[in-house]
Amino acid sequence: MVHLPNRMESAEMEDIERMIRHSSMPRESMSTKIMNRIGEMEMSRTSNKASRQGKMWKRTIVAASAAAVLGGGIIGSGFVSPVMADALKQVPVFGTLFKGTSEESVKAALDQGIVSDPNMSVTQDGVTLKLSDLLYDGTRLSFVLDREGVDLEGTVAPLSEREKPEDEMPKGYIKSAGTTILIDGKEFKFSEGGASTGSFGDYPLRDNAFRAEWQLNDKAAWGNEFELTIRVEVTGVDEAFEFKVPVKIENDAVLLKPNATQSYDGFSYTVKQISLTPVTTQLVIDSTGMVPRSAEQTGDLIASMMYYDIVDEEGNLLTHDKFGYFNSEPKTEYHVDQLYSPVKGTPKQLTIKPFTLTVNKKDWSVVGQGKDSYGDKTYIKELEMTIPVIE
Repeated sequence: MVHLPNRMESAEMEDIERMIRHSSMPRESMSTKIMNRIGEMEMSRTSNKASRQGKMWKRTIVAASAAAVLGGGIIGSGFVSPVMADALKQVPVFGTLFKGTSEESVKAALDQGIVSDPNMSVTQDGVTLKLSDLLYDGTRLSFVLDREGVDLEGTVAPLSEREKPEDEMPKGYIKSAGTTILIDGKEFKFSEGGASTGSFGDYPLRDNAFRAEWQLNDKAAWGNEFELTIRVEVTGVDEAFEFKVPVKIENDAVLLKPNATQSYDGFSYTVKQISLTPVTTQLVIDSTGMVPRSAEQTGDLIASMMYYDIVDEEGNLLTHDKFGYFNSEPKTEYHVDQLYSPVKGTPKQLTIKPFTLTVNKKDWSVVGQGKDSYGDKTYIKELEMTIPVIE
């Protein structure tokens, strides 16, 4: 078994760090902070040479990925590959960005305070939570918590454990229902408006990491500057973990309210709002009527609800943040508030391309669905709409 000498490891890492520190990042302090955090990741040494070598290579790959991105060598030439995106999500700041985020967008997000690495740590009863990857751009709030001090497979208790009384559960699981946020000292509640969805759970691209995200439908409710308090409860620990983070972003988002309507074959939809930030595209749509069916969507094969793709004037397709499937026939009224990957720069126009999927109502399977496909899309050309973008 071959192990690289420590001197060679150090030289390699020095080269990588030098690449990042001399990159074109607009904030030198941010690149330094990122490099320091990389140095903290996966670096506990053991006497096992194989383990030591694996961790060194993992660190080298992650750091090299960051160097390439920060220097513009990867993102600047186009979009991030899935492999590179996975590697970047292990680096603080990048963990909350969509695949397809350009170098220009990353720099703008850093400049505007949209993404940051608070690098805060709280320890209670032997369990440590570290706050990183904080993102707020007015359309969503997202953060990642790295857990240390316990040896559990996931950060959230599996169903078999959740069925037990809490005092019988292992110490160290993060309670999704026990994760709350306060805005300027006031606890945020879904029932009071301001957010349409929330998601919590294991962050699969990093070991012992928990991710929480709120999708917002009313930026005015929070504004551009506030004190964010994050409170997290952990099984087997009496006291809650609390983080207080000042949040301040520049209001450089492009907000469109076209209220434009397109109709065809008894179906109608209205584009209420499009928000463009360096890291997110938000589309808000209201629709009414039965979705049109293609010739192939007959018998047991039916049309799904209407979905919406967004394409810029160069033909770049934005990526859906989340894509939902429903085991039921489509309803006749929908309010859609969907997040997508960011556009590159400020486009002259965006085209909304409505489509349906073909669903077998016997088992609600989707025709063409696979690992790399939502399913076979049936676009309705008559419902396409082009929205001019005016800053």
